[in-house]
Amino acid sequence: MSDEKILCAGFGGQGIMSLGKLLAYSGMLAGKQVTWMPSYGPEMRGGTAYCSVVVSDKPVGSPIVTSHATSLIVMNLPSFDKFEHSVTSGGLIVMNSSLIDRKSSREDVTVYGVKANDLAAQCGNPRAANMIMLGTYMALKGEPRLEHVVKALKKVFEIRSSALIDLNIDTLRCGMDLVTMPTEPRQAA
Repeated sequence: MSDEKILCAGFGGQGIMSLGKLLAYSGMLAGKQVTWMPSYGPEMRGGTAYCSVVVSDKPVGSPIVTSHATSLIVMNLPSFDKFEHSVTSGGLIVMNSSLIDRKSSREDVTVYGVKANDLAAQCGNPRAANMIMLGTYMALKGEPRLEHVVKALKKVFEIRSSALIDLNIDTLRCGMDLVTMPTEPRQAA
């Protein structure tokens, strides 16, 4: 990966910032240059929230990704409406189809729908739809590596409980497994 520009978007309380931090820390652990830039709506919980993550082999010129994103990980319909057209042609959109009930109008990107809320509950971790989305993104892109994400989990969440770490790893793997056995058809260019 030379330059991966990722937008993570949803509403406050969905773990959007944590998702971005995990991507950034995982990139650092892989020896990449990274930036993470948060942006919040008027309210922290329930308002809009998104973050920009850039992972590169070379120094990052700008941490802001509002257009020309190579990937969009999107958790709700208002964020999908806002950022769908921010992805470059040939890019990737991973969308939470538990909360996004329409297809993309884009034919020049790969769109992968994931019933993240439903699957997180099935995995025993109903508040971790963001981990399902991250696992799916990881499997589709081939990066970041699971070992780096596990190390990043401990740093980002300051988790000390091995049971909680294991639960998050299992949820990540559940998201990764979707790519080999999708639960719904994927929309591709």
